[in-house]
Amino acid sequence: MSKLSVGIVGLPNVGKSTLFNALTKKSVPAENYPFCTIDPSVGIVPVPDERLDKLALLSKSKKVIPAVVEFVDIAGLV
Repeated sequence: MSKLSVGIVGLPNVGKSTLFNALTKKSVPAENYPFCTIDPSVGIVPVPDERLDKLALLSKSKKVIPAVVEFVDIAGLV
């Protein structure tokens, strides 16, 4: 399966984990101290596309695989 991978990078304590949680609907710790994130967190989000269902009906596809985006929350850079 092909997917787009996006790394969320930036300085410590600027909201990377908060953005990650909002995009992925996960709840990784997003605390108010530097280096709260040590290991990268990964979340995979399907991309809704109503055209995909219509195309599947037209082509009589047995399997439909939606596009996905992989988000990676990376520890703060210094």
